[in-house]
Amino acid sequence: MKVPATKSIEGKWVLLGTGTSVGVPAIGCGCAVCQSGDPLNRRTRCSAIVGLPNGNLLIDTPPDLRTQLLRERIGVVHSVLFTHEHTDHLMGLDDLRLFQFYLEGPVHLYCEASVERRIRTVFDYAFHSVEPTHRGSCPNLEFHAIAPLETVSVLGGEVVPVRLHHGPRFDVLGFRLGNNAYCTDVKEMPLETKRQLAGLEVLVLDALRPIPHPTHLSLDEAIELARELGARQTYFTHISCRLDHSSTNAKLPPGMALAYDGLSFPA
Repeated sequence: MKVPATKSIEGKWVLLGTGTSVGVPAIGCGCAVCQSGDPLNRRTRCSAIVGLPNGNLLIDTPPDLRTQLLRERIGVVHSVLFTHEHTDHLMGLDDLRLFQFYLEGPVHLYCEASVERRIRTVFDYAFHSVEPTHRGSCPNLEFHAIAPLETVSVLGGEVVPVRLHHGPRFDVLGFRLGNNAYCTDVKEMPLETKRQLAGLEVLVLDALRPIPHPTHLSLDEAIELARELGARQTYFTHISCRLDHSSTNAKLPPGMALAYDGLSFPA
């Protein structure tokens, strides 16, 4: 087995990316946040990784995935959870190609049927009936179906998928692992999901911008929902350039803060 250069993240969460779908700075934007020299205002597309007893569990494969894994010196991904199939959460999937050499087998993907269909369509070369020209020419992947409130065992951890509404016509998944939960790309949270998220230590929650948006929580909406859920600590993610890190944090209630790329906390 080829041994990857890596650092251990067992027992930790790492937020790899905390930015909105276009990232921060946004291309061509001259706003103060996009032009800021504060490294905490530089946000790649949303993803997270959890170090579990039997390996590293990634949440989503954004276009910035390679950069994120190199930055955090995370040398191997064993399995992936997908929240949904939007481009900013999916299009780095080809960066999983290397891990078949380290794992001597496939990367296991846990997702709903709609996400699997999208992956099989967009990355059709990974599932072609023609034998690949050489090992590593495409990702080696194995799918596992998941559904809301059906606990699944992954890498020695227990994952509870929960339903989130990403606007009026699109549903996604959030995930609870132990006493922590990850809920990006959410506009509304069903009552049953709120019940499942009681007693959290850490909640990672969508908060796009100061003003309302049709498919994401605004900062005020996210604060209200965070108060209702009552986690000991809430970190807001999927952040646009409308929110400056330091000045926003100075105004947030106790136990709430904007997340940033590379933030870690205990699993």
